[in-house]
Amino acid sequence: MKRLLIAVAVLGMAACSSGSGALYDSPVSLAVRMAESEIARNPSPAMLDGIPAGKVKWNYTTGLELLAIRDAGEAWNRPDFIAYADRYYDTIVQADGSVLTYSRAKYNLDHICPGRALFSLYNRTGEQRYAQVLDTLYAQLRAQPRNFDGGFWHKAVYPHQMWLDGLYMAEPFYAEYAMTHLTGAALDDAVADIVNQFVTVGKHTWDPATGLYRHAYDDSREMFWCDSISGQSAHAWCRAMGWYAMAIVETMQYLGKNDATRPMQAILERIYDVLPKYADPRTGMWYQVLDQPGREGNYLESTGSVMFVYAQLKAVRLGYLPEEMREEALHRYEQFVDRFIRENADGTISMTDCCAVAGLGGKQRRSGTFEYYISEPVIENDCKGVGPFIWASLEYDRAKGRL
Repeated sequence: MKRLLIAVAVLGMAACSSGSGALYDSPVSLAVRMAESEIARNPSPAMLDGIPAGKVKWNYTTGLELLAIRDAGEAWNRPDFIAYADRYYDTIVQADGSVLTYSRAKYNLDHICPGRALFSLYNRTGEQRYAQVLDTLYAQLRAQPRNFDGGFWHKAVYPHQMWLDGLYMAEPFYAEYAMTHLTGAALDDAVADIVNQFVTVGKHTWDPATGLYRHAYDDSREMFWCDSISGQSAHAWCRAMGWYAMAIVETMQYLGKNDATRPMQAILERIYDVLPKYADPRTGMWYQVLDQPGREGNYLESTGSVMFVYAQLKAVRLGYLPEEMREEALHRYEQFVDRFIRENADGTISMTDCCAVAGLGGKQRRSGTFEYYISEPVIENDCKGVGPFIWASLEYDRAKGRL
């Protein structure tokens, strides 16, 4: 309780010190302020994403946000942030290397994503249980069901389907594991496989009429939500393309910019060529149903928008996108803060207008229609947006010389 009160007090001072200027010019990094806000809202890291107190779940959303909080801790010398993230993994990873609520038999790509923090955690602690989990997740990828062209199935319960979301769930982990654990021909094969995942899903989801990538495709052409000829779902969903853009950047950060990854870079360049055409001209942000800007019922959605902002900022810094985009990327971040970040009375900050969840098929028979996407709940402080916002804020800090 004492630590929580201290955190809230610090947030209050940060809010008072920000004055009447733009929020993105806050003297305390918004990465730090958001991490502090989330810790104040969720005293236990296991509570992120609405998990009930006393429960723990191997969850990609939890892992995503905790990785961002840890990165903010490393960037701004906040060991309390790192300790907060570590507590989740210390709880959920057992002494024998097993993971509570994880099942390899589900072949769920979402379950690869939360393992990414374990590379750093193992390096810092040397605890073998964390290395065992890394090997377990890599073994899942090695055995993951695939389509004929090598694309991973999204889950065992979604046979023959590739979702853009899945590229982020699996490939950054796959790339970091390959670069730290493999050598020689095994490494070359892994790199080729990773690049093929991006090329394959891009080939099958690209919509030539809009230049955007649709949410998913079914290689069997049997699902009720897909086109019987192309196998594609009906629309480009904002967050799905955000996952795809982030996945390219965060995978290339391990594999590098070279001839092997040039196809991934070309996809990224295409994404940022077309995205401005679909942005809201007033706010610069993007709609929930990306290919239907301004349509009645559509709304500006924060999680997908911040993924685009973060991926662009980082890609410019790393040279995957041209330096000429730097000012545009910085301005997009400022526009995002103006539109979606709110200061609260207690000194915390919040992210508004987050789509809680969206998918295709399943027990809910999710159709992928325009009406479906705009019907999903809209919430605040969704992990899938908070994590990328922390990362985007760190990129903004670097670009402004604060780090």
